[in-house]
Formats: sequence, structure tokens, C-alpha cells
Amino acid sequence: MISSPSGCLTSTQLSPLSLSLSLSLSLSLSRSLSLPGCLTSIQLISLSLSQDASPVSSSSLSLSLPGCLTSIQLISLSLSPRMPHQYPALTTEQKKELQEIAERITAPGKGILAADESTGSMGKRLNPIGVENTEENRRLYRQLLFTADERMEACIGGVIFFHETLYQNTDDGTNFSQLIKDRGIVVGIKVDKGVVPLAGTDGETTTQGLDGLAERCAQYKKDGADFAKWRSVLKISDNTPSELSIMENANVLARYASICQQNGIVPIVEPEILPDGDHDLKRCQYITEKVLSAVYKALSDHHVYLEGTLLKPNMVTPGHSCPQKYTNEEIAMATVTALRRTVPPAVTGVTFLSGGQSEEEASINLNAINTCPLGKPWALTFSYGRALQASALNAWRGERDNEKAAAEEFLKRAEVNGLAAQGKYESTGDSGAAGQSLYVANHAY
Repeated sequence: MISSPSGCLTSTQLSPLSLSLSLSLSLSLSRSLSLPGCLTSIQLISLSLSQDASPVSSSSLSLSLPGCLTSIQLISLSLSPRMPHQYPALTTEQKKELQEIAERITAPGKGILAADESTGSMGKRLNPIGVENTEENRRLYRQLLFTADERMEACIGGVIFFHETLYQNTDDGTNFSQLIKDRGIVVGIKVDKGVVPLAGTDGETTTQGLDGLAERCAQYKKDGADFAKWRSVLKISDNTPSELSIMENANVLARYASICQQNGIVPIVEPEILPDGDHDLKRCQYITEKVLSAVYKALSDHHVYLEGTLLKPNMVTPGHSCPQKYTNEEIAMATVTALRRTVPPAVTGVTFLSGGQSEEEASINLNAINTCPLGKPWALTFSYGRALQASALNAWRGERDNEKAAAEEFLKRAEVNGLAAQGKYESTGDSGAAGQSLYVANHAY
């Protein structure tokens, strides 16, 4: 605003007057200039407008003039926007390596084995089958998965490790990480440190672990890991997710992704919307679109190279307590529609989490997603934990004699999902144990 020291100007000659206005975010919405009511004459030799973000046009600038002003002369109107500048975040060689890793993981018919359950989460898997949650038992279980026969290599493109597992060995002393790499499968690592409460919200959370992440990623890269996973958690209720929760988790995911890429590691971006609640399919689709939109805006703001990333979202499904049932085709249509509206085609692959679905249901829905008659510019595959391992755990039960049978159950689910990732799976309808729900309320890793 222009005003005089006394507040009253009856005759004013401003020659020349150079007026420079820097429009702040709040002012840029109106781009208005107000003049005092008693001003009768003003000559603007130069009006220079500089804006920090998007360009403005002269048609979007308004001058609010008092009724007593009789003349105004604009000699020069200079609009010079200042655009944000991206300094090179990655070299051409770094980008090439990241994209190649992402493409290897999501090659046709391949997906991810999520074997990154924390020590506490493994206890929840082992206790129901009567197995004590010790480091040795965890090692034995992961060993039977990682040493499954050659069929594994045709349908598993990557394995996500927990920190402990990355440094464990097989019975003959072979490091697990090296074993997986030697099989042509990409090694991944869980790098977040769990969720913590967001104060002042209705039980919402953010994810911790950014401190020291760059150093940990650098070490994990040396130790054989080429991709990473970070899980953020959101929930649907009458009051959630809040704008704070959406924005906080989006920015944390973007910061994590940027740090990973600086260290040669492909980030899996996982904004999981929990299936808890009685919401319908339409509500889940709406929230999924809002969350993914915020995530990709944050990734753009942080200059993340999308071709060197993978997305790990929930499928769009109704809440677990929703009384209305939906077909696999309806779930697939809602899921692909949400992705088409929010996920840039530059993203290499989408690796769905199973979200408490039964093993068979997760496979059938993945197949329906890949046969959905909409354009799908990304690889659409799986990153399953429980939906690949539930039958194997039940077959194993901690017994050495059961290891072969357990590995066979794991391979069966891996092959089924490899077909589903290509839209080639035909369910027999006889799912047995694979049809049992794996839902756990407020699920945590």
C-alpha cells in the first residue's frame, strides 16, 4: 500500500518513481495495489513486480484507485517472476542405476517378498504356531524362504530384509544378502524406525527414522542393499486422515526417498491406508487419491527422481467392517482409477501391499487389477509379507522336517502372484487355508 507520512496528499509529483513490489504468498492471491483516497495525481515511471513462484500477467494485477484520482500514467510495467531452480540432485549415471534397479525388481511376472518383519512382529507370527521368538528361529525360518528352489527366481524380483536378517547366514555360512544377490534377486532393507503419535490428532501417527538415515543408507549400500522401504500409516474414520497427517507423512516419505537416492538406493514409498473401519469403497478411493496426490507433490518438491522409485500402496478396498461387499472387478476399477488420477507415468512400478487380505484374495485382486480395462503405464505387482508366508508358516511350525513342505507352500503363492502380476491367474476357487483372512486390527510391523 502507498501512503504519505501525514496521511493526506493533495498534490503529488513523483518523477521518477521506481516502485518495486515483491508479492508474498498471501498478496499474490489478490495482486492488488491500494492508493490513499486523497491522492489526485500519480506518475509511475516504472512498476516492477517480482514474484517468487509462478509468472503473473498484467491482466491479473489490479490497482484500487480512489475516486478523486484524475490521472495515472504507466510508463513501464515490468513483470519478472523468479522461478525456483533445481540444482542437479543426481548425475546421469546415478539416475540410470536407480532406474535399472527398479526395473529389475518389477520385471514382468516378478514382485517382492517382504521379509522385513521386526523382531516384535515376528513374535506375532511365530507364537501362534508354537515357535519361540528367538534369533535362531527367525534365522531358520528366513533361511527356508531364501533357499527355496529355482522357481523362486522366476517370480521374486526383490526381497526386503530387516536389519538383523541382512547380517545373518545360512547353515553353511553364506550371508543371506549374498545368497539372494547370487540368485539374481535384488536385496532391499527396511529403514524406518516405526510410527510415533502426532500430538493433537485423533490417534494419528508419523514415522521416525530420518536422523542418521544417510549414514545408514551408505552402509546398507556397501552391505549389498539396492532398495529400501519406509512405511507411513494413515487411517480412515470420521475425523481422519487429517490434513496434518497427510502432509506430514507425505513430506517424511519424500525426505526419505531423497536421502535413499543420494546413496544409490531405490526408495519404496509406502503410504499405507489401513483397512480398519466400516467405510465403503468410494470413501477409500477418495482418501487414497488425496493421500497419493500429496505424496507426489512432496516428491516433486524434494526433487525425487520418479523413474528410480517404486510405490507400495494399499489396494482400494472397503473397510474391514463395511457391511457392503464388492466384487474383485469393482476393487480393481477403483484401485486403477485412483492410481491413474494421482501417480505419474514416470514411476517405474507399483508394488501393492496385501493389507490383511487372505493369500488367495490378494492374488485374485492383483490379477483383476492387471486385467482392468483401463490404461496402466506402470508395472502393477506385489510386495507381500503375510500373503506370501502365512501357509508356509503353518506348514513349518518350527520343525526341520517340515522345511521342504513350508518352502513348497511359499513357492506356490509366489508363482500364483507372479501370474497375477501379468493378469494370467485363474483361481480354482478351492483356496483352503489360503482363503483365511489375515486381517489384524491397527496392524503394525
